[in-house]
Amino acid sequence: MLIRLLSCLLLASLLAACSPSEPESADPSSAAVEVQPEASVSEPEVSEVLEEPRAEQRPHVVSAPAGDREDPWYWLRDDDREAPDVLAYLEAENAYAEARLAHLSDLRETLFSELRGRIVEDDSTVPYLDRGFWYYTRFEEGKEYPIFARREGSQDAEEQIVLDVNRKAEEHAFYQVGGWDVSASGRYLAWLEDTVGRRQFTVRIKDLSDGSIRETDISGVSSLSWGGDDRFLYFVSNHPETLRSWQVHRLDLGSESAGEPVLVHQEDDTAFYTGIGRSGSNEFVMIYLRSTVSSEMRVLPVSDPEGEFAVFFPRERDHEYQADHLGDRWIIRSNHEAPNFRIMQVALAEHADRSAWQDVIAHDEDVFIHGFDAMRDFLAVSERSDGLRRIRIHDWDSGESSILSFDEPAYAAYLSGNSDQNSPRLRFIYTSLTTPMQTWEIDVASGERELLKQNEVPGGFDSADYVTKRLWVTARDGARVPVSLLHHRDTALDGSAPLYQYAYGSYGASSDPTFGSDRLSLVDRGFVYAIAHVRGGQEMGRRWYDEGRMLNKRNTFYDFIDVTAYLVDEGLVDGERVFAMGGSAGGLLMGAVANMAPERYRALVARVPFVDVVTTMLDESIPLTTNEFDEWGNPMDPEYYAYMLSYSPYDNVSAQDYPALLVTTGLWDSQVQYWEPAKWVARLRATRSNAEPLLFHTNMEAGHGGASGRFRRLEERAMEFAFLLDLAGMAD
Repeated sequence: MLIRLLSCLLLASLLAACSPSEPESADPSSAAVEVQPEASVSEPEVSEVLEEPRAEQRPHVVSAPAGDREDPWYWLRDDDREAPDVLAYLEAENAYAEARLAHLSDLRETLFSELRGRIVEDDSTVPYLDRGFWYYTRFEEGKEYPIFARREGSQDAEEQIVLDVNRKAEEHAFYQVGGWDVSASGRYLAWLEDTVGRRQFTVRIKDLSDGSIRETDISGVSSLSWGGDDRFLYFVSNHPETLRSWQVHRLDLGSESAGEPVLVHQEDDTAFYTGIGRSGSNEFVMIYLRSTVSSEMRVLPVSDPEGEFAVFFPRERDHEYQADHLGDRWIIRSNHEAPNFRIMQVALAEHADRSAWQDVIAHDEDVFIHGFDAMRDFLAVSERSDGLRRIRIHDWDSGESSILSFDEPAYAAYLSGNSDQNSPRLRFIYTSLTTPMQTWEIDVASGERELLKQNEVPGGFDSADYVTKRLWVTARDGARVPVSLLHHRDTALDGSAPLYQYAYGSYGASSDPTFGSDRLSLVDRGFVYAIAHVRGGQEMGRRWYDEGRMLNKRNTFYDFIDVTAYLVDEGLVDGERVFAMGGSAGGLLMGAVANMAPERYRALVARVPFVDVVTTMLDESIPLTTNEFDEWGNPMDPEYYAYMLSYSPYDNVSAQDYPALLVTTGLWDSQVQYWEPAKWVARLRATRSNAEPLLFHTNMEAGHGGASGRFRRLEERAMEFAFLLDLAGMAD
């Protein structure tokens, strides 16, 4: 999903009550970064010479039809990431954060060792079959990055290395593979490479028969796909300014010197993003066009690579669909007259005639359909009921459906690796808060299940040591919000344990109760972990999403606060030690609750937070803006401007006491630009009335996803956990 995340997305009555007092403008010729002595605090002692950075205030006005706003920290925006005063401020904040955390160095090392100790360093995924090759991903002990490999014809055949990412990453501080695809014959690999963290990928091509690399100068790419042979490669280019994926090109690799890419589609509607892929049958190349509330597909037989893509069905506002090819028909997921989606089918040549679409799985007000795998003998549907992700199997011959059942109160089951449409078996993933990921296959005819792999968790993990619960919290407007809880069996829910609460709540992205070994470092020390399934996700169907976006966005924040209040007021957790974390659009959530209910939280962790909502959504040159008007609203409209301004974290900082805050970002983030959290922290420092720890750390070599590599990211997590444990009085 295209998430300000993804990873992420957002949408005026409290304006007067929440608007910040405007600071006095400073002389722009003065130093960019001041240092101010920090008031004494009850936190761990710091050196007497330790001073917190204060970013200079410079006059700047952000104008909009609905009004003007003073933004004295606007100067922290530097699109080139080269301005000396900006970099000096970020480095000063990093130095301050490290100094404030210096007394926790031993704890951070301990936590890092714990986190790394729960990773099986020499590991491999379950192979899946794709056009004659068994593909899998493996890791080697001590190495940061995966190795993509395969075996031809049999899982017992000799291993062939498709791509060793460790070797590619050797000369780079950051390295990410954004996707890869192998040509029809299995000879050529095309992959996407990012060495900055901005998710603007470069195309690389490798001849797997001899290991040679075919250089290209194609960059600024978001996705790619081979056609039906070794000759034609399709890729999606991003707009050079907004970074919106918008052009599909076809590259002819049939000669030694590849010709210029040919433009086959340009998406001029700035609300839409573009993707490319193949059908499950590998018989069609598919262009995917998607906005927040609409979608469109264009299809081309691989047998006619230089032909014209046909519109599958013309786009309509509020109609979302996706289709896949199976034999003589198309299988379609559509929300036409079905808010929670339904599954339909239509003959190959009749896809543009919606009256010919026929129901396979009818719409259900209580069941949300996420997607499907279309197989020869059956249809596997990924759906959600009562907030839980589950799998339905529909038999083509009998028309009967069955639901895969599981015993735990909170879990998630996902379709996975079903690349052979002719297989009589279905592969799926099962996980819960207490169950590490399991890879299963089921023989659909007999119902017999086979466990292919149980992910291991070294370090003495035993699922029997943990308890998971499912709660329902009534929000202030009567909505019933599901909550997933995890705690150690020795931790009593009697009001004595600290709480670590998480939510996301935007873009319709649901936060499933899946296993995560990282959080065990808190849970094993006595924390209760809670996922608040707030509105803005789709845990409870499309209605749940609609009630948490646009002019309903404040419901996301209220739900989160109300879940916290319930857990405390019911005596389940310690109200003096409530901690919360959110990232990207979930970082917006952290900023909003910090303004709305600061007294409820001891500390908040905001990862790459989207906190300057109005300014960002006014600037159509910034990535994601135009695509997200249907998520947050368009602030050029006075009604939306006032509503967005009423909750935007940056605009609602006030002279009140705030929780302790740890804020992180990446200098090269293209989803949430680094200057949003930088400005937010600067305003907090200048405005808040207390002196709780306020730490801001910028990864100068990473983007939205943080550090690359499976171990280096753990250093960031260890820093967060040490910060929380210290404030919980559990640093020893």
